[in-house]
Amino acid sequence: MKRLSEYLVSSEPFYKPVGSEVVYYEALFADRTPVILKGPTGSGKTRFMEYMAHRLKVPLLSVSCHEDMTASDLLGRFLLDKDGTIWRDGPLTLAVRGGAICYLDEIVEARQDTSVVIHSLTDHRRMLFLEKKNEAVTAHENFHLVVSYNPGYQNSFKDLKESTKQRFAAINFHYPEALVEAEIVSRESNIDLRMATKLVQIAGQSRNLRGHGLEEGCSTRMLIHVARLLARGIPIRDACDIGMVSPLTDDDDIRKSLNASFEACI
Repeated sequence: MKRLSEYLVSSEPFYKPVGSEVVYYEALFADRTPVILKGPTGSGKTRFMEYMAHRLKVPLLSVSCHEDMTASDLLGRFLLDKDGTIWRDGPLTLAVRGGAICYLDEIVEARQDTSVVIHSLTDHRRMLFLEKKNEAVTAHENFHLVVSYNPGYQNSFKDLKESTKQRFAAINFHYPEALVEAEIVSRESNIDLRMATKLVQIAGQSRNLRGHGLEEGCSTRMLIHVARLLARGIPIRDACDIGMVSPLTDDDDIRKSLNASFEACI
């Protein structure tokens, strides 16, 4: 099992602030106020957490939540080994004991009975109850709980309970302004800024179709995928189809509409 020190982010990730999110997070971390990061897919939430963990020199345990995730996946479980039954801490328990940031990505994808286990960590108690061990773990002074989700995908069946939401402060993420986004794409893919600016213009065309055939427009992450294909010598039309159009939709009419919009920018 990994030691907590192995979860330190050893080298500084590239992150370009698009507002005051760094200042906000540092203030919230100082008081260990639980935080929700809210924003569209691929807008930099996970990279932001990696950047802040490095900046604050605190280990980061990231968990990608999914509908089959159980409370035991977060808390831990008893396992059998050659010496008998042993307890193995889950990522949340490890972070609570050792003093790390625990980042639960797309928290609403987890079952609601799983998300309830964090409640005792988000108020004055700052304790984690391990029912299977009959143990209450007091959170280390450096422990910080951060969750994220994409409000654009949520509905009445997949959303955080109000009783959970009100335990957190929220930092909102959006796609960066065009010049900043072009700088990010250029830096992450090693293509020139002129071409990165053109890709951002193309992405804007897809974002205009959100709610009109597309659930989401092209994310900054997708733009970086396209840019890296360009850096490998793939023609721009093919790169856009592989990195943007095909992942966004299987509908032939929408694909044609996207390609026509992109042609105007190319």
